[in-house]
Amino acid sequence: MKTISAFLFVTVLAAQDVPLSKIERKGLAPVSREILRVKLPKATEFKLDNGLTVLVMEDHKLPLVTMRLIIQGAGALNDPRDLPGLAAFTATMLREGTASRTSKQIAEESDRLGATIAPSAPWASDSVTVAMAGLSDNLADWLAVGADVLLHPVFPESELNKLKQRQKAQLQQNRSSSNFLLGERWNKAIYGDHPASVTSPTPQSIDAITPEMLKNWHAARYAPQNAILGVSGDVRPAELRTLLTKILPWKSNTFAVAETPQTKPVQGRKIYLVDRPGAVQADVYLGNIAVRRADPDYIPMIVMNHVLGGAASSRLFINLREEHGYTYGAYSFVTARKYAGPWIGMANMRTDATAGAMTEFLKEIDRIRNQPVPESELEEHKRALVAGFALSLEDPNQLLDFAITQKLYGFPADYWDTYPAKISAVTAEQVARVANQYLQPDNLQIVAVGDAAKVKPVLDKLGPVTLFDTAGNKK
Repeated sequence: MKTISAFLFVTVLAAQDVPLSKIERKGLAPVSREILRVKLPKATEFKLDNGLTVLVMEDHKLPLVTMRLIIQGAGALNDPRDLPGLAAFTATMLREGTASRTSKQIAEESDRLGATIAPSAPWASDSVTVAMAGLSDNLADWLAVGADVLLHPVFPESELNKLKQRQKAQLQQNRSSSNFLLGERWNKAIYGDHPASVTSPTPQSIDAITPEMLKNWHAARYAPQNAILGVSGDVRPAELRTLLTKILPWKSNTFAVAETPQTKPVQGRKIYLVDRPGAVQADVYLGNIAVRRADPDYIPMIVMNHVLGGAASSRLFINLREEHGYTYGAYSFVTARKYAGPWIGMANMRTDATAGAMTEFLKEIDRIRNQPVPESELEEHKRALVAGFALSLEDPNQLLDFAITQKLYGFPADYWDTYPAKISAVTAEQVARVANQYLQPDNLQIVAVGDAAKVKPVLDKLGPVTLFDTAGNKK
């Protein structure tokens, strides 16, 4: 009953909007000090004659199958400099008609079969992802539609023109979105000339893209020897191999994926402000380039970030939101790919609270760099990370993601089995070391979107400010 009473007490306090920092934790709930030991089910791996790597995670609890096709070298990171959006347009247009199906027929047949087929080429990613899902009972039927979409798109000009109109309207709408303006300026600030700095097509590139360009991009870069097909659900590897050989006659070519261009931290503190006159809040990112996904420092960075801003129980949220009421939320996260991505601290703050919020943000960065994290606090955050990992193991799709990640980055076979132990082994000294290495106040890149008349005087105290309008032009 004690545990239930404690839960109800905290629930009542939360309902009354009592700050988390004011809640005294009595430690009544049982806490295991044992390191989580797991042995994840391993994917069955095979390779087709065309070079396609297939990973299968069997799960026969439900009659469902999920597929994720990762095609390396076909993503937006590879867009020509003068044609941002080419990869994204190609992926989107896959569903807009094939040699034997119109876009309407593809949509209607997918709906009839209860299947989804969703190609995408995210910005800053080297790869295209084609996500498919449906029932195992009619797997052959919906896989045939997916194979047709993947292998035989015709990129009809009429559908391309409709997409161009939608994209131009989206570009105009984006200019009124604080989140878009923040992300656009942030990527340019930290990536510079790197391809990851691009976050959207331009009106010029939209006009320039032709069906022939899409066909050429597809023919060259949609290559099975550079792809990984992850499959999870009610399917057996031997039967799937036979089905893929029959339904997916995908021919390999000679295209080789280029080495991913690397990134490096920006030197010197730089501040960028996008002016939105009349805005009632300021949206802020701050940070710099940190680690690659395969870097040894990735695990210590994950732990350090969780202490600092990775959750509502982290320092930034408790300080800025709960104790001071400056923001609607203050968090941080780490983005890591084959190239080093950034550590980002973020907050959406009331305009009149910008000065106080920025002061506390910098104080928390200074504290985690220069004061050892107390053992009890560090253990709490490590347990939270391990607990989150443990819960994710109940999701077959998450297990599939783990298998794909392991393959993409060449991690050892026991990488995920030993992940909890790696998290649990991180020390306060390691946290301080990575914080000092990757969160350097003199090299912080700060990007804000807000009312310049009110926000710029605050940012001026932190360093020289470069001002932009919502169209992306310097003011």
